[in-house]
Amino acid sequence: MMTLRAGLVGVGMMGRHHARVLRELDGVDLVAIADPGGDPHGVAGSLPILPDIDAVIAEGVDIAVVAVPTRFHEDAALALAAAGVHTLVEKPIADTVEAGQRMVDAFENAGLVGAVGHIERFNPALQEMRRRIAAGELGEVYQVVTRRQGPFPSRIADVGVGKDLASHDVDLTAWVAQSDYASVYGQTAHKSGREYEDMIIASGRLANGVVVNHLVNWLSPMKERVTIATGEAGALVADTATGDLTFYANGTFPLEWESVTAFRGVSEGDMIRYAFPKREPLRVEHEAFRDAVLGHETDLVTMRQGLRTLAVVEGVLQSARTGQSVTF
Repeated sequence: MMTLRAGLVGVGMMGRHHARVLRELDGVDLVAIADPGGDPHGVAGSLPILPDIDAVIAEGVDIAVVAVPTRFHEDAALALAAAGVHTLVEKPIADTVEAGQRMVDAFENAGLVGAVGHIERFNPALQEMRRRIAAGELGEVYQVVTRRQGPFPSRIADVGVGKDLASHDVDLTAWVAQSDYASVYGQTAHKSGREYEDMIIASGRLANGVVVNHLVNWLSPMKERVTIATGEAGALVADTATGDLTFYANGTFPLEWESVTAFRGVSEGDMIRYAFPKREPLRVEHEAFRDAVLGHETDLVTMRQGLRTLAVVEGVLQSARTGQSVTF
């Protein structure tokens, strides 16, 4: 395997983890780090902290990871595309659909690998959920519901909870169900005194008919990361914070309670928590990026896919402003 020279732009809360994984990844050599804010987490090691993206490009990198605030994604990515550098940009792809489209065009026109860090696709619980759904273990899928709640992260200042967090749920839902969004309806709340929304409730339907619902906020003292897929055979529940996947089967026992026998629904059946390998999602994501650059087929989240996710999130925000559902 050839060794790829890697650059990292941004070593904040997420960038520090990228630095660690890049250093541990076979076939990759982290040779350049840039962050105008310095190195707050002490991850640079023997590498100097460079001032900007141009200095990283000057080091002759083959690949780069961009982990700066969302509003800076476009400028960094376009500079890297112009220099012929394959790039993984943290999610969301950009702060606007227009900016994201320019990024997609630049990388596709240059024949470069452009990826977006929608890391939930590499979560072992969701990968196992997708595999079991694809194998028909749920039968027909009726609904996918997600809950992503927790305290406000003060480091996020340039986008709201929709683009920062709900983008995870939009992307993973379409991926798990293997269908694009057909329509969305959204409601938002502004309770923290910031410019952007800090709570979203979004509902919609995928092109294959699956009903979806997302509850996302920065207003909860309890942290929750749950995805539930419900179908004719039961429900699969993924806890993406722990990587656990549990199946709740529809029961097969006849109801003997007279007052509920007229109800034609499901009953409680067996519950199974599956055992399967659990690798760090960020490491698996980086392996997919590396392998895609080397010309292999991978499950990488492309910039075009990341743009689609951003368009759906912007549709939710538009719906919240207008009170009307948005179709795609």
